[in-house]
Order: sequence, then C-alpha cells, then structure tokens
Amino acid sequence: MKLVVQVKLLPSPEQASALEATLRACNRAATHASQVAFTKQLTDRNSLHKEVYADLRATFGLSAQPAVRAVKKVVDAYTTLKANLRAGNLGPPASKRYRTAIATPISFRPEAAQPFDDRCLSWQYDARTVSIWTVDGRMKNVRFACSADQMKSLVAHRKGESDLVRRDGKWFLIATCDIPDPEVYEPVDWIGVDRGIVNLATTSDGTNYQGRRLGRYRRWQARKRAELQARQTRSATRRLARRAQKEKRHATQMNHRISKEIVSVAQRTGRGIAVEKLVGIRERVRLRRDQRGILSSWPFHQLGQHLAYKAKKAGVPFLEVDAAYTSQRCPRCGHTERANRPGRDRFCCRRCGLAGPADVVAGVNVRDRARSAWVFVTAPALSP
Repeated sequence: MKLVVQVKLLPSPEQASALEATLRACNRAATHASQVAFTKQLTDRNSLHKEVYADLRATFGLSAQPAVRAVKKVVDAYTTLKANLRAGNLGPPASKRYRTAIATPISFRPEAAQPFDDRCLSWQYDARTVSIWTVDGRMKNVRFACSADQMKSLVAHRKGESDLVRRDGKWFLIATCDIPDPEVYEPVDWIGVDRGIVNLATTSDGTNYQGRRLGRYRRWQARKRAELQARQTRSATRRLARRAQKEKRHATQMNHRISKEIVSVAQRTGRGIAVEKLVGIRERVRLRRDQRGILSSWPFHQLGQHLAYKAKKAGVPFLEVDAAYTSQRCPRCGHTERANRPGRDRFCCRRCGLAGPADVVAGVNVRDRARSAWVFVTAPALSP
C-alpha cells in the first residue's frame, strides 16, 4: 500500500528564497507547456516533450530533469481533467463548469506543488537534511523535521517522487512510501460501525463517538465566515482561507482519532471492521435547504477512508456492506419497518419489542451483514 509522509523543511532565509524562485519558475514553465498542449492538442508525453523541452530550458531556466518533471506534471493534469469529465465530477456537458474546463488551458498557481524525483532531490536521513535542485543551483544541507515513525517509514519504504509544497509560508516535502501489505488475519467476529451526523461513529459494541463538539465548532466557524464575508476586503479573504484550512484540519484530526481507536480495538480482539457503503447518498437522500450544507460538508467519506487504510496497514479485515434499512431492521427477528424507529435516537421493534439506541442497532445490523458477506467472500470456489 502507498502512504504519504509529510515532513517540514527548515530552510534558512536564503534557502527559502531559492525554493520560492524555483517553485515559481517551474509553475511558469508548466503553464507555458499547458498552453502549448491545449493549442496543439498534444495529449501524449513524448509529443509534448519534443515540442516544449527546448523552450523550458532556454526561457525558464530549468535544467534537464526539472523540465521533464514539468512536462509530466502537465500531462498528468490533463489526464486527471479527462477522468473528472468522464466521471461527471464537473457536471453535465451543458453546464458552465464543464464548458469552461474544456475551453481553457490548465494553468498552475505560482506556488503550486512541484514534484522532484531522485535525480533532483536526495535525502540524508542521518543528518536530517535534503539536497535539492533550485534555479540557483544544487542546494545542500536543507534541514527537515519529522517524527520517529515518519523517519522509520522514510528510511525503509520511501519510493518515487517527492512534492515540494509551500503552505502558509511554511515549506514541506511530501514523500510517497510503498509499504508492503501485511497478511490479513481470519476474523473471529466483526465490529459494525454506523456513521452519522449527531454521532460521528457508533460501533456494535455500544461505543459512541459523538459529533456534538464538532457540530458546535463548525457552527461557530460558519458565523465567523459570515462576518468576514460581509467585510469584502482582501484581509478578510486571507483570513477566510486560513479558517477554512483550520476547520478542515480539526475534522481530519477527529477522524484520525476515531479510526485509530476502532482499528486498535479490532486488532486487539481479533475482529474485522465493517461499515456501511454510503456511495451515492446525495442522490438517494432529499434534504431541506438548511440541512444540505451539513450533509455535504460532513466528513463521512474521510472517516471511511481512514478506517480502510489504517485497517489495511494493521492487517485487519475491512468490509463495506449494503446500507439499506440498517436503521429500520430488527437484528433479532428481522422485521423491517420505518415505524421501528419512532425517534432519531430510539429503536423499538413493532414485532418482537427489541429496544435500544438506534445507532447501536444499526451497528449490529452492519456487523451481521459483514458476517454473511465474509463467508461468501472467503468461500472456496465450487468445482464443476
């Protein structure tokens, strides 16, 4: 499995100035190559390389390998754009967003991330420094900081490109680590996880991770955003961007904490983890206008992603099961009816009388479906 490790660079003022000039030169070169690719309809890497390589070196001051990286960056950007168009992520072909995307060449921000391969960037792990190509020449002894676990992953598993990123005046290197998949054990049982808004996650064991604090925090951020948007100044716009990143990091940290605890319990008890498959929830569910922003911005998908990759890293079995009627089905007798859930928090079966917290019942249903699904997945193929 592939994981990314983000380390913080600690450049001197002179080194930071050279890194900034390098990012700007690389992104100017990539924007130029993008315009050529768009004008001449060059879709493959070799054709674009032949067309722009000499210009990138002569006009923008790039050496050989950074020029190659800039061309690849452009080709990858157009490949991603085509994939998004095919998937409908930019709306139907008649939409304004779709038409704008196909009518204009891709451009790159002056300080957008820039990939560096091992010819342009080398790591000195013992000294905790890197040597990196810049427009001012090869720059050595650029210090970086990371945790012990990150260093262990870098030394043992780093592979491929590393991205140079500048964010809020700070410098980072994002490295890709190719970690071998551990063997997945045979689970003795499953932990069903029900995800929601009021309760971020509820397990079939009855453990509840409430979203009340996160909800209050997001409502407070929404009020502050409204105040800043009303000012309509450049300073307010910059503060809005910082607040958005802060809110995103806060939600991500909560999802990391929740997923880490669930995976730890599953690994310790020899069980697997099962969650509901919530793909297409926006198309299936109709909400009031005041609820749409909450559902669209709530980190359901991210929590599922964190559970999936942490489980895979730990060798814990992970399944996604059908989400239909998990909150309305009685796990004891199987009776399914909307009236089984008289309130948001309570479940009471109209047939057998089983009662309990609705989210715990949903988690139990997810667990039961995982038991059946795992038997089907691991069953040996029948011989003809």
